[in-house]
Amino acid sequence: MGTARMAFVAAWVLAAGGGVARADAPPAAARARVDGGVVEGVVAGGVIAFKGIPFAAPPVGANRWRAPQPVLRWAGLRKATDYGPDCMQVPFPGDAAPLGVTPAEDCLYLNVWRPAKRGRRRPVMVWIYGGGFVNGGSSPPVYDGSAFARDDIVLVSFNYRLGNFGFFAHPALSAEQRGQPLGNYAYMDQITALRWVKRNIAAFGGDPSNVTIFGESAGGISVHALLLAPAARGLFQKAIIESGAGDSGVGGRRLSGGTDSAQNKGLALAAQFGIRGEGPAALAGLRALTAEQLRGNLNMGTMGSNVNYVGGPILGGYLERGSPLAQYARGEGARVPVMVGANSSDLGFVFMGVRSPEELYARFGPDAERARQVYAVPPGVPVGAVAFQAGGDQMMVEPARRVARLLSARGQPVYEFRFSYVAESLRKTTPGAGHATEIPFVFDTVAARYGRDLTAADEATARAVHAYWVAFARSGKPAVPGLPEWPAYDARKDVLMNFTDAGPVAQPDAWKDRLDLAQRFSARQHGATGQAGK
Repeated sequence: MGTARMAFVAAWVLAAGGGVARADAPPAAARARVDGGVVEGVVAGGVIAFKGIPFAAPPVGANRWRAPQPVLRWAGLRKATDYGPDCMQVPFPGDAAPLGVTPAEDCLYLNVWRPAKRGRRRPVMVWIYGGGFVNGGSSPPVYDGSAFARDDIVLVSFNYRLGNFGFFAHPALSAEQRGQPLGNYAYMDQITALRWVKRNIAAFGGDPSNVTIFGESAGGISVHALLLAPAARGLFQKAIIESGAGDSGVGGRRLSGGTDSAQNKGLALAAQFGIRGEGPAALAGLRALTAEQLRGNLNMGTMGSNVNYVGGPILGGYLERGSPLAQYARGEGARVPVMVGANSSDLGFVFMGVRSPEELYARFGPDAERARQVYAVPPGVPVGAVAFQAGGDQMMVEPARRVARLLSARGQPVYEFRFSYVAESLRKTTPGAGHATEIPFVFDTVAARYGRDLTAADEATARAVHAYWVAFARSGKPAVPGLPEWPAYDARKDVLMNFTDAGPVAQPDAWKDRLDLAQRFSARQHGATGQAGK
């Protein structure tokens, strides 16, 4: 064969893709066939990232306030190189995880990070973001899943509807969707995303029989809901709850009945736009509102004063049945390994507004004298700071301990943690680890969070925290060679893993007296719910 003929054949083979790959073609592992068609990700640093994959049809128009509908198929190859829009919201100034894209109502997209190398099926972790059910998304840089993929985990994150899009009730909706799931469309999105993972994750090298869900704040509350949901059985095998409360979630209005019901809130929201009535015409008018109109100014800063917002998960709506602790105490919920914990200076609004130590202690009623001992206000420290600490015990820290006690007592492997580490650059001004500050350490994305202020100690803590989360996802035990042993929770020993400024330490809970007091307070506030952990 002559030289010219050989050159022609070589060029034809390369153009046809037969036998020899083009130099600019991605590796075969960078493509995956999923619901809807074929997607192609981006290869970098030994990781393939697939972003902006639709897992349901756009929830717009007639699909507003419906359970997620089947994803629309696409022709040819879909580039999965950029995040899809996060769900509609007003970004919250000062958010520890600022969004990386512009929000939109068409937002039901997910992302997958996987190792570039081929191998056996890997454990899967599915992240559920927080944000009070009114803010948040999967695009923030601190939620990047590359570190998990480098540690041989397939990491999935997804968006779910927020605010008036994610939680809404109206008599016309109840009539239109009689016998169908109502109210909590955000939870419907979460279940749909997990079902997508079950069907599709093997195409990314993930093991659909080894899935760990994990979430923080509203995401942690969501993990509770999923643990308790019969509809989620078999969709995951392990769960991690970070600052997920437990006595109750955000919201709590009943779907119908009473002047303060979710349906009446829906009627009031409609009236705000001049839409009256309870029939199909009212629902058509509501669906004709622009996304910006429906969103309004709602975010974490304004939700408390937004009188026509239902407030979050709706009791009697899809998946929501009230206090997780009360349900666990009744023996309900998936019997899977669980990690649960909170931060050392977590959210605590229970005692906000107290003006003196005496006023704080009086809030504890018959335990006022005990409160004086365990929440003594040091000289020079504002009473509000101590009140916030007491509120954090009430809202986040003590419920985490009670979850550990309830689930471990019925034979589940449970591992409790407290995140107490404060980045070195913040220690002079920050008394403890605030709400959500563990997230960049879990994801090992501290460089994205702290930038030039990042220190070697911050990086070392991130490596340790991340390694424990990875180990738990692999085996259901957070056992990491070279790091302190993390024992399963046992109420008789009350040992947790405390991520301190000096490193991880497994120790009996030094806050036992405080948390015992917080539990008694909860019992009086919530009745049987508060007693659930005893």
